[in-house]
Amino acid sequence: MINTRPPAVAGTFYPGDPDALSATVDHFLAEASPQSGLQPKALIVPHAGYIYSGSTAATAYATLKPWAQTIRRVILLGPTHRVAVEGIALPEVEAFSTPLGSIQLDARAIASIAGLPQIVFSNHVHAFEHSLEVHLPFLQRVLEPFTLVPLAVGDAPPEAVAEVLDLLWGGPETLIVVSSDLSHFLPYGTAQQVDANTCRHILQFDTHIHPEQACGAFPINGLLLAARGRGLTPKLLGLCNSGDTAGDKNRVVGYAAFSFAEGDDHG
Repeated sequence: MINTRPPAVAGTFYPGDPDALSATVDHFLAEASPQSGLQPKALIVPHAGYIYSGSTAATAYATLKPWAQTIRRVILLGPTHRVAVEGIALPEVEAFSTPLGSIQLDARAIASIAGLPQIVFSNHVHAFEHSLEVHLPFLQRVLEPFTLVPLAVGDAPPEAVAEVLDLLWGGPETLIVVSSDLSHFLPYGTAQQVDANTCRHILQFDTHIHPEQACGAFPINGLLLAARGRGLTPKLLGLCNSGDTAGDKNRVVGYAAFSFAEGDDHG
């Protein structure tokens, strides 16, 4: 019996029924405007309930379609919402599952970073964390079978996150996904201004993003440090907030999607 982390937010953040989930994800992907260009090496993607941020997430995941058979491994980083972590937590399981099936963890990749001082192992951290889980159905619908390295990033400096990414960087077969929403619970107009400013800072590789600007600030800052060092080109794919999708405009949450490609992407 494979030791598997079961889905924690199926039926709440996204449909729990496999057919309904596939149809929902496929609809979002079909509605996303096709983006030509270079293969993304990394993405920043929001992680709210699909009715709120699914359309923005799809703008990122739709860019992967031409490389569905190239990408074999996903390094997935997200913040911890329920359990505080010093450093970066890996689970002690062999697979993650969703209603769409099981995804093997990359044991060799995990072994290659297990000895780093910033790495801890904790099933407790991962058990109910949604920031990684909500991305898996999108990845399952877009990619061929792939392996996963799920990293729950707590209080970790950019250098600690970038060190892990550099060790796992690989080639075109490896995709990095950072999970993050933007501002939380601001009025609609204020959120638009704050989030636009945050996006400008991300596009400028500013590694001083704060958690009140983006809940995934710690993994974002690490990605930006690594991406800048490797000469990646960032691109804003989509930006909105919950007031644009399924929420009221009094207290909104911001969502943005970015891609980072190797080379100068004018597509």
